[in-house]
Amino acid sequence: MDTLDLARWQFAITTVYHFFFVPVTISLVAITAGLQTAWYRTGKEKYLRLTKFYGKLFLINIAMGVVTGLVQEFQFGMNWSDYSRFVGDVFGAPLALEGLLAFFLESTFIGLWMFGWDRLPKLVHLGCIWMVVLGTQLSAYFILAANSWMQNPVGFRYNAERGRAELTDLWAVLTNKVVLVTYPHTIFAAFMVGGAFVAGVALWHLIRRPDVDKGVFRSALKIGASIVLVASAGVAISGDLQGKVMTEVQPMKMAAAEALYETEKPASFSVLTIGTLDGSKEIFSIKVPYLLSFLATGHFDGEVQGINSLQDAYEKLYGPGSYNPNIPLTYWTFRLMIGVGMASAAVALWLLWTTRRGRAPARWLVYLAAPLPLLPMAANTFGWIFTETGRQPWLVFGLLPTASGVSPGTTSGEVITSLVGFTVLYGVLAVVETKLLLRTIRGGLAGTDGPAEPPDDAPDKAAEKPLSFAY
Repeated sequence: MDTLDLARWQFAITTVYHFFFVPVTISLVAITAGLQTAWYRTGKEKYLRLTKFYGKLFLINIAMGVVTGLVQEFQFGMNWSDYSRFVGDVFGAPLALEGLLAFFLESTFIGLWMFGWDRLPKLVHLGCIWMVVLGTQLSAYFILAANSWMQNPVGFRYNAERGRAELTDLWAVLTNKVVLVTYPHTIFAAFMVGGAFVAGVALWHLIRRPDVDKGVFRSALKIGASIVLVASAGVAISGDLQGKVMTEVQPMKMAAAEALYETEKPASFSVLTIGTLDGSKEIFSIKVPYLLSFLATGHFDGEVQGINSLQDAYEKLYGPGSYNPNIPLTYWTFRLMIGVGMASAAVALWLLWTTRRGRAPARWLVYLAAPLPLLPMAANTFGWIFTETGRQPWLVFGLLPTASGVSPGTTSGEVITSLVGFTVLYGVLAVVETKLLLRTIRGGLAGTDGPAEPPDDAPDKAAEKPLSFAY
């Protein structure tokens, strides 16, 4: 492999690994805030215990997410200097907002929330965790705004002399039609991960230790499974909107998602297709008539452009070359994203059904406890891979080919060295993360029986207490 291929592999490995932590962080902090709000409103101790239990798991996860995110910055600077130079002026504003505003909120109020138990007034302490939620949401939006600019460049002018894009309209970047549909889709998908995580942990406790905190974990199971179901409906609705915008701004990505080589009107959606190794000829297929037309255009008889006609159009517009992404990869990641996501919702619905009216979960369901959180996480990952590979061969659609963004001075040996180093580092972090999570999960709620009451506002009493960590 040459330097470009190695750099792409490194980007894929580091990004996919980092993205394991992102949906968990986004959703788990909001679920924790919701549990603490329930405790504030009802005074029920079970919500306090769940707040502290899942809050600790959130803190472990976000710590790992920050560490793996730092590697992203390093590999951008090392392997993609021309890309960084090209997008730097446009990305500067949203990424600065992400760092100065969103990360400031997250880091500041996480600290206040962690050490504020027993020292801050009850309502103020609750406000801290909601400020962290606000910070994670803003962070997600600014990052997605930058990514959406790569999918649909707006609010810029191209400076040919400097060979880069320059920002002319920040508002246009922040209200890009792609980010307006991508943000809710990503957030709903993240809540599927967080809900499944909460439900999976609760299910494990209910089966392995049925006599310990049964009522509390039963509530957690129902809360988590319900979140998965509601979020899955949001994913479906926002995904439909996203598909129509994607067809408008990147028709080749939609054609690749369907492996649609010839333009069709109306177009059928392929549930499963087996074709030749190059993917250009169909051998066996199961299709739903009219569905692709509706997903792409909003009309059951709408025209969907095929790969061949788009290739001809792009050659006339951008010059000779192949503008096809990896068709098998986009085709299967698109279906795995949808299929695994639907399986997650089905499992959540089944869990609610089997535990209705006080029924105890069957012991064999314990085998679902571990993989349950992994299902929506896998769907998120497949969706991310589809989004990024479906844009190829462009880094910035229509402006910057991927091959033009790699660092000119970086050698294959340097990329291999850093790739091996990152892989080893990520392997160590995975072991540490897994051990910390499993140890905390096995510990259950027993270690969270700390102060159940809010802080005493009396200044003299608060001054007697040392600054203490929540757990």
